[in-house]
Amino acid sequence: MTDLETPVATPPRTGALRRAAPALLGYAAVRALGLIILAVWSAANGKSAHTLLTARWDSLWYTRVAELGYGYEVRLPNGDVHSNLAFFPLLPWLERLVSALTPLSYADAGLLVSTLASLAAAWGIFAVADHVYGRRAGVCAVLVWAVLPIGIVQSMAYSESLFTALAAWSLYAVLTGRWLTAGTLAALAGLTRPVGAAVVAALWVAAITSFVRDTPTARDTSYVANRSAQDPDGAPAWRRALGMLLAPLGAAGYVLWVGHRTGGGPLGYLDVQAQWGNGFDGGYAFARFVGDKFTSFPSALAGLGLIVGVALVVWLYVTCVRQGQPLPLLVYAGIVTALALCASGYFGSKPRLLLPAFPLLLPLAVALSRLRTPRSALVLGGVAVASAAYGAFWLNGTGPP
Repeated sequence: MTDLETPVATPPRTGALRRAAPALLGYAAVRALGLIILAVWSAANGKSAHTLLTARWDSLWYTRVAELGYGYEVRLPNGDVHSNLAFFPLLPWLERLVSALTPLSYADAGLLVSTLASLAAAWGIFAVADHVYGRRAGVCAVLVWAVLPIGIVQSMAYSESLFTALAAWSLYAVLTGRWLTAGTLAALAGLTRPVGAAVVAALWVAAITSFVRDTPTARDTSYVANRSAQDPDGAPAWRRALGMLLAPLGAAGYVLWVGHRTGGGPLGYLDVQAQWGNGFDGGYAFARFVGDKFTSFPSALAGLGLIVGVALVVWLYVTCVRQGQPLPLLVYAGIVTALALCASGYFGSKPRLLLPAFPLLLPLAVALSRLRTPRSALVLGGVAVASAAYGAFWLNGTGPP
């Protein structure tokens, strides 16, 4: 078997950063390229790159939460109410903390948190991919995540980088049998974005599977007698159980608090999201949105592009299954993908909502890792330039809703 086919042992803690260094340096270089091109592009258009990164769209809502707390609303002409209760609290909490400890404004604190979180996310993605497929694939996984067309979001004062960091490290903790760490990080992920439920589900599935394998009948099977690195280290049952209890506390706590504050009961948060036009309809509204694109020739090209994009996402997930990714990664990526594609609103946000679904990129990372270094560097370098240009164009235009 090749190195790519054999799960590797967890590297010693003292050498973990050294092992991840090529991935982190490559990631930093890609993000720096994106910021440089954004600065040049924005200056040519008479706009501020700093404003685009810190003071537009969702980043404004997060800084308002940090500054004013919850309760801010915007009433639209049609009567809908956009409440800042839709935004989970961990990022604005961190913005408030950093601003209190430094001279930074809330907006700049958010940018600093996002920058550091994006590096932590890159390291977490490397750790997961390295554990499953080896170091070379780990480096490629980080670089593929960095050069995504909407990768510029990783450098914005948004919550995607923070959530991805918490999710990746929680999944790594699950894969390596660190159940208390996994549960704590899952709880923090649940305080960051609604999709934190995907991290909780991945941990629960892994823990329940491990309990089943520990039954007397299962212990007699040759499968358990030959556990792989994907089946964690046989941690005591109480650690697994406590990890399961910790995992949902963040999301459940915030959702229940919103329900109490709004008087909507346990599902009050869904009412808040509904006012924003968000919901889960199995993809019906998105399918109609795509279908409407075929009413005229120019927009039909966009509709065709959307179909190709969805087909690519589905193909990547099927490939993940065929490659035998660990079950926690499949559960996590599957739920993130389903929630992103089947949400009923903000269709332009779907690429951004898929950003945390990094396990979908592992098949591409494995394929790149099998190329010679000059060839893979050429491919990734070319895509990085194109991605940086697209990110600058995107933020100077409609940008992420």
